Amino acid sequence: MKLSYKIRVLREKFLMTQEDFAKELGVASSTVNRWETGKARPNIAAMRNIKGFCEERDYPYEEIENEWLSH
Repeated sequence: MKLSYKIRVLREKFLMTQEDFAKELGVASSTVNRWETGKARPNIAAMRNIKGFCEERDYPYEEIENEWLSH
């Protein structure tokens, strides 16, 4: 599965808009949109924030990390 899809699934699992998810991670909503469409990938700081988001909600982060590392 692509990283863009995994990020979208993560956001939707918690019933968040791209704007809400972006605020949680400290990025612009346009950034989340680019991640989800595959036009951009999260940088290391964003990945740390995604990891924290997952840990706070007891959501498995490993698949997202593995997909990020595989590119």
